[in-house]
Amino acid sequence: MLKVPGFPDSAPMPPSPSAQALHSTGKRTGRTDTESARCLMCKVRDYNLCSSIEDQDVAVLAHATRQITLPPGTAVIEEGTPASAFFNVINGTVKLFKSLPDGRRQITGFADAGQFVGLSNSRTYSFGAETVSSVLLCRCTHTQIENLLAEYPRFARHLLSAVTNELTDAQEQMLLLGRKTAKEKVASFLLDRIKQYHRTHPHDPDAETTASVPMTRVDIADYLGLTIETVSRTISALRRDKIISGTENHCIRILSLPNLQDIAYGLKSV
Repeated sequence: MLKVPGFPDSAPMPPSPSAQALHSTGKRTGRTDTESARCLMCKVRDYNLCSSIEDQDVAVLAHATRQITLPPGTAVIEEGTPASAFFNVINGTVKLFKSLPDGRRQITGFADAGQFVGLSNSRTYSFGAETVSSVLLCRCTHTQIENLLAEYPRFARHLLSAVTNELTDAQEQMLLLGRKTAKEKVASFLLDRIKQYHRTHPHDPDAETTASVPMTRVDIADYLGLTIETVSRTISALRRDKIISGTENHCIRILSLPNLQDIAYGLKSV
């Protein structure tokens, strides 16, 4: 899964869209203000890959992308099919997975708002992707991405940062699957989901203690390499120990963040 960081140290974020920017992009390209506004007013523009395209060039994005809405349980990418496009998640959550011939699968990650999936340097996708919730996506073909990389060096630098970030995540996932206990796995998962919620809800006063969990416990079990029974028992134990509270609106409230961190990092006996 490619997680695009905010890149606060590499380059400043583009300014908020203005009426002047909307007018100038439409006038220069012949596209209407409404078409350009789709990208300028995108709620995840400030913290995804598209932030590397300046406002005056935003019509290029409007031309290269197409928005689609998909219901839960819809295939976004089928493993083994031609790798012709990638998708930027605007709203909702997508799960990524690898399948075995006998039907077993391993969920390898979740892509949330501001993240993207589908980048590939081979002719076919080596993984599958399916919507967890109702999802709004921006679709862009690989040919169009190559054109953007050639025309906008900043876009290429941000993509390189995203790939580097993915390698780091892969190493963390190997550690999680290979060495951590069930309780450490669940705690680590919740910490990761807190980061995701905080990134998309920076102004929520409870963002640092809220974990976004729109996926089912079956999906969590597949991702962590556990059984659904083990996941359920572990979550119940964390709730019983007053480390977390119950699930509400697909979120879990963290009551004791230090204890959760100690468990995830193996600093507290479980």
